[in-house]
Amino acid sequence: MTDCFKFKHNLIVARIAPAKLLYADTSRSADMLYFGRFSVPDPFIAIELRGKKIAILNALEFGRAKKSSGFDTVLALEPWLEKARARHPNAKIGVAEVIGLLAGHYKTRAFEVANDFPLGLADRLRELGLKLTTVTALFPEREIKTPAEIAALREGNRCSALGIGAAERLLHKSKIKAGLLMLDGRPLTSERLKTAIEIACLEAGALSVDTIAAGGDQACDPHERGFGPLRANELIIVDVFPRVTATGYHGDMTRTFLKGRASEAQSHLVAAVRTAQLAALEVIRTGVNGRHVHQQCLNTFERHGFETKRTPSGSVGFFHGTGHGLGLDVHESPRMSSVDYVLKKGSVVTVEPGLYYPGLGGCRIEDVVQVTATKPKLLSEFHYDWEIR
Repeated sequence: MTDCFKFKHNLIVARIAPAKLLYADTSRSADMLYFGRFSVPDPFIAIELRGKKIAILNALEFGRAKKSSGFDTVLALEPWLEKARARHPNAKIGVAEVIGLLAGHYKTRAFEVANDFPLGLADRLRELGLKLTTVTALFPEREIKTPAEIAALREGNRCSALGIGAAERLLHKSKIKAGLLMLDGRPLTSERLKTAIEIACLEAGALSVDTIAAGGDQACDPHERGFGPLRANELIIVDVFPRVTATGYHGDMTRTFLKGRASEAQSHLVAAVRTAQLAALEVIRTGVNGRHVHQQCLNTFERHGFETKRTPSGSVGFFHGTGHGLGLDVHESPRMSSVDYVLKKGSVVTVEPGLYYPGLGGCRIEDVVQVTATKPKLLSEFHYDWEIR
């Protein structure tokens, strides 16, 4: 791991600052990866105490952590398990008993934990006399991205663009036959598009999971991944949010395509979505409420005659947020939606308005920007040409 990605806290830690406790792996816990800058596939114990980062790891990970992690202190798990067995000779020894010993060793009885901390472990720690307090954000500083993190996010979005480009090339190569898109004598399906996208991301060093390539009415459910043959003259949403293997940071970009000839109504729909995105980008600044940004999209759609409403079979129009934070999680703080949330300088958000009407189709256009005091800084790049003849 390069020094570029070793996190520096740059915090003044008071003597009374609460200790933080984590028990997680780095695949599912962005907090753990952020804290230690070190990938471990199985859950392990980590503590922040008086400004120091401490990890306790088994023999499989101990040597590697000593050489390449961001922890100040790396302890071997096995001796602490032996101490726990000696302390509790009649009990089944597990993670909780080790944490209890560590708490005694470091003279603390109270920890802050994330709100997704394992419940069973929390119950046992409380039985051992430890005080646990859950917090909404264990590392609120994650919201503000460092220059190294911005570089990592740019790389994530480069991978997203490569995936979208791979899908676009297949659409260009496809031929229209009896209303279907055909490629190499076979129907071009959502599955084939997703495979091309995921291979392109993998070759670029990123893993794309749950990729979306959905056409027609399927695309009117924004998180529908898409399945089956793609049809001519239908809008196709392609949403790619890969995780870069080397850093853990994500990209997140969406483009909408159509192979064939768009109707006037489809062209009006796509134009409205792009106009709404530009309206949002015009007002994103430090100190602006994300709710205000979201309202710009709603206002734009209203001016263009696009209504949002609930129906017995689901919502139509613009019924999701305008954007979300992006980093080690694909969805993190901040948010730009109907909820109040003031944007901070240095935070990163997606900008992704969309419209969805069964019978007409769906369109979403998404880019990633960093919030600044003036114009937001674009971190993603791909063209907006959508109609493929």
